Amino acid sequence: MTPSRTRTRTALATAAALALPLLATALAPAAQAAPKPGDRHHVDCSAPAGGDGSVRHPWNTLAQANAHPYGPGDRLLLKRGTTCTGTLAPQGAGSAAYPFTIADYGDAAGRAVVDGAGAHDAVLLANTRYVRLTRLEITNAAAPGSERNGVRLRLADYGAARGITLDHLSIHDVRGGDYKTLTGSSAVHIAVEGTDVPSWYEGLEIHHNDIRDVDREGIYFKSRFSKRDLVGNQQDPVAYPGAWTPSRGVRVHHNTLTSIAGDGIKLDTTSGARVDHNRIDGFQLRSPSANAGIWTFNTDDTTIEYNEVSGGGNTKDGMSFDADGASRNTVFQYNNSHDNKGGFLLICPYSGAQTLGTVARYNVSVDDGARLIQNCWGPIIDTKIYNNTFVNRTTTPAYLVQDDAGSPATTRHEIAVSNNIFVSEGAVGGYGFKNPTPGLAFSHNLFHGIAMTRPNPGGVEADPLLRPDLRLGAGSPALSAGTLIADNGGRDWFGNAVSATATPNIGAYAGVGLK
Repeated sequence: MTPSRTRTRTALATAAALALPLLATALAPAAQAAPKPGDRHHVDCSAPAGGDGSVRHPWNTLAQANAHPYGPGDRLLLKRGTTCTGTLAPQGAGSAAYPFTIADYGDAAGRAVVDGAGAHDAVLLANTRYVRLTRLEITNAAAPGSERNGVRLRLADYGAARGITLDHLSIHDVRGGDYKTLTGSSAVHIAVEGTDVPSWYEGLEIHHNDIRDVDREGIYFKSRFSKRDLVGNQQDPVAYPGAWTPSRGVRVHHNTLTSIAGDGIKLDTTSGARVDHNRIDGFQLRSPSANAGIWTFNTDDTTIEYNEVSGGGNTKDGMSFDADGASRNTVFQYNNSHDNKGGFLLICPYSGAQTLGTVARYNVSVDDGARLIQNCWGPIIDTKIYNNTFVNRTTTPAYLVQDDAGSPATTRHEIAVSNNIFVSEGAVGGYGFKNPTPGLAFSHNLFHGIAMTRPNPGGVEADPLLRPDLRLGAGSPALSAGTLIADNGGRDWFGNAVSATATPNIGAYAGVGLK
C-alpha cells in the first residue's frame, strides 16, 4: 500500500471516530465491491417440463436456451449428468469485464452432454464476443459422413470477435465426412465467412480440451478474408475474395487430440499465433486426403513449440509439422515428434504461393518414417533447419530429404540444414536424397549408421554417444562442433541456455557431455 493511500484511509477512520455520521454513511457504499452484472440460466434436459430457467424450474430444451438473449456476466448452465440433443446456439455476447459463460452446474459424476445427433453443429457460437465455453461434453456421431462439427465458431460480416475462450471441453465421436471446407467437419471449427465486412478473431484461446475420435479435422481454421499476393493462386479467389485479414492473439495450448481422421491442428489466416503444449496421438488415420499433425497456411509469425506429435497414419503427408503455402516466419521449436509414417517436416508452397522464413530448431524426432524432410514445388525462401536430433531405431526413412520440385534447376529453394544429428540404430540403408535442388545446403551435421552420399561440409560421421534421453555423453564428437547461428532462440530442447557467441553443439542438446 502506498503512503498516500495509507494517509487517506487514516483520515477517513479519524473522521468516523469524530462522529461524522453523514460522511461515514456517504463513503460506505463506495467502499463495497460493485455487484457483478448478469443472471444465471439453467438447463436440465431431463426435466419433465420447461420452466423459466431458474435452478428450481430450469429450461428443458436447447431451443429454450437458444431463444434467450444473453448479455455481459450472464451464465448459461447445463446440468451435469444429463444429455441435451440438437444444437446449442445461444445469442448475445459478454464484455471484456464480464464475459458470457456457458458451463455446467450440479454435482453429478457425469458431465453435461450436448449431443448434436447428426446436426451440422453440436455447439454454434456465431457473431459474438467475450464468450467462454467450458466443462461440457460434446458429441455428434449420428448419421456419419455428412458435414458436421463439435464446436463451430462463425463470423460473417461482423468485424472483430474478441475474447472467446474454449476450455476444458470433452469433444468426441464427431463423425463427419472427409470435408476440408469453410463450414466443416471438425471437433473445433473456426471460420470467418461473409463478403462485405472484414472479420477476425482477437485473443481467441483454445486450451485444456480433450478431443477424441473425430472425422475429419481436430482444430481447424478457415477464412474468406485471406487474399494476398503471397498465397498466389493456391486459394480460389472467387471463394475466398476478401483481403487478408488475419486473426490475432490466437493461442492453442494444452489440448489432447487422439484418433483424428485427418489433420490435428491447422491454422489459416492468422498473425502471431502460438500453438504449444499440445499432445496429438494419432492423425491421418481415416482420410483419403493429405493431412499433417500441426500445420500453417497463409499465416504470419506462428510459433509452434513444446508439442508432442505421433501416430501419423500414412505417407500421404502424415508428418508431424508443415509450413504450407503462404506461411511466413513459422517457427517449430522444442517439439517431440515420433512414430509418424509420413516423417517430421513438410515445407510446401506449390501452386504459385511462397513459403518463407521457416525455422525448425531444437526438436527431437524418433522413428519418423518415409522421409524426415519433404519439400514441394514452389519458392521456399530463407528456411533454416538446425540443431535437431533425428534418431531412427526401428524405422528407416527412404529419404532424408524428399524434394518434389518438378524442375529443380529453376525452382527457388533456400534451405540450410545445419548442426543436426542423424542417427540410424537399425539396419543400414535409406536416408537418400530425392531430387535435391541447388538451394539445399548442408553444414556441420552429424551422420551415424547411415550409408549414403551426402553434401556435408564440415560435418561429423562418428558415434555421437547419445544417451537414452538424447543428451550427449562425455567425449561426444558433437560437443562444440556446430556452426554459430544468429537468433538461435536462446535455449535447447532440454531447457539449457544456448549462447549467442560460443560455438554450439550439434543436435538438440546444448549442455555439457554427461558421464
